[in-house]
Amino acid sequence: MKTESLEIVIIEDEEDILELIEYHLQKSGYETMGFLSTDNVEQFLEEENPALMIVDRNLPGCEGSEFVANLRKYGYNIPVIFLTAKNKDSDIEEGFERGADDYITKPFKPKELVLRVQALLRRSGATSNKKVKYRDLTLNISNHTLTIESEVIELTNLEFKLLLTFVQNPNITLDRDFLRDEVWGDDSMNFHDKTVNVTMNRLKKKIDPTGEKEYFIPVWGVGYKLV
Repeated sequence: MKTESLEIVIIEDEEDILELIEYHLQKSGYETMGFLSTDNVEQFLEEENPALMIVDRNLPGCEGSEFVANLRKYGYNIPVIFLTAKNKDSDIEEGFERGADDYITKPFKPKELVLRVQALLRRSGATSNKKVKYRDLTLNISNHTLTIESEVIELTNLEFKLLLTFVQNPNITLDRDFLRDEVWGDDSMNFHDKTVNVTMNRLKKKIDPTGEKEYFIPVWGVGYKLV
């Protein structure tokens, strides 16, 4: 059975780089489909509806930006990030002119790539009114429900918003000020220093009552990280 997580297509002819990208995206809760060339990609797009594509430009048989330009001509509006060694200003301009939504040059930082993927998915609306999956957590954004291994876990709106904020920023330390602004927002007038700790402890007891799964790591004096 296919998971509810968003699917990302990667076209990269260097296998080790492809595996590195897939590893970090899967770790962040995405499904991936990797291709070593543009062969069979169009056929895949006809049958599937991925949320985003990461495309190298130096590909065998067909230059990556030309391939994307052709997809745009055919009416495909899927968001595209070019991840390439072509780093001249003229290359970057050409990439955007041929249909890029974002452009990252090699060598690259995997964490930055994941953050840019998340940002582009938010801008494109792919993450709105959808189910977001991380590890065995499935969050339904439209009705604010959490499912863990087919079991619905009752959360308050505040707890759901807190968990969703972490799922949208995995493996990143989120400090208390960020969480206050992002989760409590206008209600932050009632916010106290221990508010995050109390809410986090309540959330952890609901989603991991035995503490075996260790979703969160406390970062002393700063905040928490979802791992």
